Amino acid sequence: MFRYAVCNQSDEAIFEKQCKALEKAVPGLVKKELLHDVDDSKTQIYMLNQNRVYVHNSIYLDEVYVESDVDLLQFFPKTTSQ
Repeated sequence: MFRYAVCNQSDEAIFEKQCKALEKAVPGLVKKELLHDVDDSKTQIYMLNQNRVYVHNSIYLDEVYVESDVDLLQFFPKTTSQ
């Protein structure tokens, strides 16, 4: 499983932006259920063919991160800084 750190703090706005970025960039990504935990953590579940993609806004871990069965970097072009 691939894991991508998005933000080193839990943040609802960043969580939502990350979900929208994935929905825009990954063809064939299907939005499934949104899990909402008692500590206010959220996990958005997506399917990409038979693979799962999870976007987490974890209050417990205090971070926003993505876990995926497939490498998502292929959908995001590399940028170079000059």
